[in-house]
Amino acid sequence: MNDWVDYYLRMAMLVATKSKDPSTKHGAVIVSPDNSVIATGYNGLPKGIADTPERLNNRELKYRMVIHAEKNAIYTAARNLTGHTMFVTGAPCGPCAAAICQVGIVKVICIKPDAHYLARWEIDREIAMEMFDEKGIIYIEHDTPGTFTVRGENG
Repeated sequence: MNDWVDYYLRMAMLVATKSKDPSTKHGAVIVSPDNSVIATGYNGLPKGIADTPERLNNRELKYRMVIHAEKNAIYTAARNLTGHTMFVTGAPCGPCAAAICQVGIVKVICIKPDAHYLARWEIDREIAMEMFDEKGIIYIEHDTPGTFTVRGENG
Protein backbone atom coordinates (compact mmCIF):
# COMPACT_ATOMS: atom_id res chain seq x y z
CA MET A 1 0.00 0.00 0.00
CA ASN A 2 2.80 2.46 0.79
CA ASP A 3 4.00 2.42 -2.83
CA TRP A 4 0.52 3.36 -4.09
CA VAL A 5 0.12 6.06 -1.44
CA ASP A 6 3.47 7.62 -2.29
CA TYR A 7 2.70 7.37 -6.01
CA TYR A 8 -0.69 9.11 -5.76
CA LEU A 9 0.48 11.75 -3.29
CA ARG A 10 3.38 12.59 -5.60
CA MET A 11 0.89 12.77 -8.45
CA ALA A 12 -1.23 15.19 -6.38
CA MET A 13 1.89 17.28 -5.79
CA LEU A 14 2.55 17.36 -9.54
CA VAL A 15 -1.07 18.34 -10.23
CA ALA A 16 -0.71 21.17 -7.68
CA THR A 17 2.00 22.76 -9.81
CA LYS A 18 -0.70 23.73 -12.34
CA SER A 19 -2.25 26.16 -9.84
CA LYS A 20 -1.65 29.81 -10.66
CA ASP A 21 -2.26 30.85 -7.05
CA PRO A 22 0.90 32.72 -6.01
CA SER A 23 0.61 31.78 -2.32
CA THR A 24 -0.84 28.27 -2.15
CA LYS A 25 -0.73 25.31 -4.50
CA HIS A 26 -2.84 22.25 -3.75
CA GLY A 27 -3.62 19.19 -5.81
CA ALA A 28 -6.02 16.27 -5.53
CA VAL A 29 -6.29 12.89 -7.23
CA ILE A 30 -9.37 10.65 -7.11
CA VAL A 31 -8.64 6.95 -7.46
CA SER A 32 -11.12 4.11 -7.98
CA PRO A 33 -11.11 0.97 -5.83
CA ASP A 34 -9.06 -0.80 -8.55
CA ASN A 35 -6.34 1.93 -8.39
CA SER A 36 -7.33 3.71 -11.60
CA VAL A 37 -6.99 7.47 -11.68
CA ILE A 38 -10.47 8.94 -12.21
CA ALA A 39 -9.81 12.67 -11.96
CA THR A 40 -7.37 15.31 -10.81
CA GLY A 41 -7.86 18.87 -9.62
CA TYR A 42 -5.87 21.84 -8.38
CA ASN A 43 -6.87 25.06 -6.66
CA GLY A 44 -7.73 27.86 -9.04
CA LEU A 45 -10.36 30.05 -10.56
CA PRO A 46 -13.19 28.44 -12.54
CA LYS A 47 -12.72 27.62 -16.22
CA GLY A 48 -13.21 30.69 -18.36
CA ILE A 49 -12.43 33.12 -15.52
CA ALA A 50 -9.22 35.07 -16.04
CA ASP A 51 -6.37 34.40 -13.62
CA THR A 52 -5.49 38.06 -13.26
CA PRO A 53 -2.91 39.26 -10.73
CA GLU A 54 -5.57 41.56 -9.25
CA ARG A 55 -7.72 38.54 -8.42
CA LEU A 56 -4.97 36.16 -7.37
CA ASN A 57 -3.18 38.68 -5.14
CA ASN A 58 -6.31 39.98 -3.41
CA ARG A 59 -6.75 37.31 -0.73
CA GLU A 60 -10.35 38.20 0.14
CA LEU A 61 -11.47 38.22 -3.50
CA LYS A 62 -9.44 35.12 -4.34
CA TYR A 63 -11.04 33.13 -1.50
CA ARG A 64 -14.48 34.02 -2.82
CA MET A 65 -13.64 32.94 -6.37
CA VAL A 66 -11.25 30.01 -6.13
CA ILE A 67 -12.29 26.37 -6.38
CA HIS A 68 -10.24 24.13 -4.08
CA ALA A 69 -8.38 21.14 -5.50
CA GLU A 70 -10.77 18.62 -3.90
CA LYS A 71 -13.88 20.16 -5.46
CA ASN A 72 -12.12 20.64 -8.80
CA ALA A 73 -11.32 16.92 -8.87
CA ILE A 74 -14.93 16.04 -7.95
CA TYR A 75 -16.30 18.35 -10.67
CA THR A 76 -13.85 16.95 -13.22
CA ALA A 77 -14.84 13.37 -12.39
CA ALA A 78 -18.53 14.12 -13.04
CA ARG A 79 -19.47 10.54 -12.14
CA ASN A 80 -20.41 8.37 -9.19
CA LEU A 81 -17.47 8.37 -6.76
CA THR A 82 -18.90 5.98 -4.17
CA GLY A 83 -16.11 3.83 -2.75
CA HIS A 84 -13.28 5.91 -4.19
CA THR A 85 -10.21 7.39 -2.47
CA MET A 86 -8.97 10.96 -2.66
CA PHE A 87 -5.30 11.89 -2.32
CA VAL A 88 -4.68 15.53 -1.41
CA THR A 89 -1.60 17.67 -0.85
CA GLY A 90 -3.14 19.15 2.31
CA ALA A 91 -5.91 18.52 4.80
CA PRO A 92 -9.37 19.32 3.39
CA CYS A 93 -11.27 22.34 4.68
CA GLY A 94 -14.84 22.06 5.97
CA PRO A 95 -16.63 22.82 2.67
CA CYS A 96 -14.39 20.41 0.74
CA ALA A 97 -14.97 17.74 3.40
CA ALA A 98 -18.72 18.26 2.95
CA ALA A 99 -18.34 17.70 -0.80
CA ILE A 100 -16.23 14.59 -0.19
CA CYS A 101 -18.91 13.21 2.12
CA GLN A 102 -21.67 14.03 -0.36
CA VAL A 103 -20.16 12.14 -3.30
CA GLY A 104 -19.39 8.94 -1.39
CA ILE A 105 -15.60 9.01 -1.24
CA VAL A 106 -14.64 6.56 1.53
CA LYS A 107 -10.99 7.38 2.15
CA VAL A 108 -8.94 10.56 2.17
CA ILE A 109 -5.16 10.41 2.25
CA CYS A 110 -3.29 13.68 2.56
CA ILE A 111 0.08 15.10 3.39
CA LYS A 112 0.10 16.00 7.07
CA PRO A 113 -0.57 19.71 7.52
CA ASP A 114 2.26 21.86 8.81
CA ALA A 115 2.12 24.41 11.63
CA HIS A 116 1.41 27.27 9.20
CA TYR A 117 -1.65 25.47 7.83
CA LEU A 118 -2.89 24.55 11.30
CA ALA A 119 -2.55 28.14 12.52
CA ARG A 120 -4.83 29.37 9.71
CA TRP A 121 -7.20 26.44 9.17
CA GLU A 122 -7.45 24.52 12.47
CA ILE A 123 -11.17 25.20 12.96
CA ASP A 124 -11.93 24.16 9.38
CA ARG A 125 -9.84 21.03 9.87
CA GLU A 126 -11.75 20.15 13.06
CA ILE A 127 -15.05 20.54 11.21
CA ALA A 128 -13.73 18.32 8.40
CA MET A 129 -12.61 15.65 10.89
CA GLU A 130 -16.00 15.74 12.64
CA MET A 131 -17.78 15.14 9.32
CA PHE A 132 -15.35 12.41 8.27
CA ASP A 133 -15.76 10.65 11.63
CA GLU A 134 -19.55 10.83 11.48
CA LYS A 135 -19.67 9.63 7.88
CA GLY A 136 -17.13 6.85 8.56
CA ILE A 137 -14.58 8.15 6.07
CA ILE A 138 -11.10 6.85 6.72
CA TYR A 139 -8.66 9.72 7.01
CA ILE A 140 -4.92 9.15 6.75
CA GLU A 141 -2.24 11.79 7.15
CA HIS A 142 0.99 10.90 5.41
CA ASP A 143 4.00 12.16 7.37
CA THR A 144 6.85 10.65 5.41
CA PRO A 145 6.98 7.53 3.22
CA GLY A 146 5.85 4.58 5.32
CA THR A 147 4.57 6.70 8.26
CA PHE A 148 0.86 7.31 8.67
CA THR A 149 -1.67 8.67 11.15
CA VAL A 150 -5.03 6.92 10.61
CA ARG A 151 -8.54 7.96 11.67
CA GLY A 152 -11.65 5.89 11.09
CA GLU A 153 -12.87 2.46 12.05
CA ASN A 154 -11.56 0.54 9.04
CA GLY A 155 -8.08 2.13 8.97
